[in-house]
Amino acid sequence: MKQKAGETKILREAILEGIQRLKGKKITIVDLESIHHTECGHFIICHGTSSTQVSSIAHSVEETVKEITQEDVWHRDGYKNALWILLDYGDVMVHVFQQEAREFYNLEGLWADAKITNIEDEN
Repeated sequence: MKQKAGETKILREAILEGIQRLKGKKITIVDLESIHHTECGHFIICHGTSSTQVSSIAHSVEETVKEITQEDVWHRDGYKNALWILLDYGDVMVHVFQQEAREFYNLEGLWADAKITNIEDEN
């Protein structure tokens, strides 16, 4: 089910807030809407410095999204080892990595045809 543009914007802002609350690093939004046959409209990618921080960032995203939008995550995966946690919100997929895993999988490079926006670190 595709979300409306206004709903997706609010969802993205809630996700960003959840990441920033726990100091997620190098936050990137990958806009996939111009690419045909994609699973979702946007990826939001960040990383943490340890499995504890990665897990905490993902939990913060879930809590913040629920608080702001009343939406629950559709699917979550990766909490067990916390190298790469995926949170599926339908039109937006959140990827919270440990830095080494992020560099290895290089999602931004894989989706280089998409519009990529880097969110400035506030800390």
